[in-house]
Amino acid sequence: MRYRIATFADVQSLAAMNHQLIRDEGHRNSMTVAELEERMRAWLAGEYQAVLIEDEVGTAGYALFKREPDWIYLRQFFVQPERRRSGIGTEAMTWLLENTWKDAPRIRLDVLVGNSGGIEFWRSLGFADYCLTMERPREALIKISPE
Repeated sequence: MRYRIATFADVQSLAAMNHQLIRDEGHRNSMTVAELEERMRAWLAGEYQAVLIEDEVGTAGYALFKREPDWIYLRQFFVQPERRRSGIGTEAMTWLLENTWKDAPRIRLDVLVGNSGGIEFWRSLGFADYCLTMERPREALIKISPE
């Protein structure tokens, strides 16, 4: 595997993979690939970096992250669906931890609760639950009576 920092020339490819990631994890984000391109370009121009995971077959995936004072926030991590469960994700995370993030005290990421495959993957790498974000859609509001 080869790893390299993405550039603006990679935005179209990153947006296409992001679009696939949104579908794969069951996220309700409805952005188009063009909208994702615009967002990715803004992220790369700002605080985020992306590392592309490549080999002789092509681009296997990517990691999008930003550095915070006390942790790395891994916003997106994607491996092409047909290449999953082959060790690429584990190898990529090992490389990131030993190289790009070697000075980071911790890594944080979010996983949708319905993404059981993602939860299983991250737990297999030693990630543990830290916080639970809860929400209530407006249309589901019912009268709450005080006790």
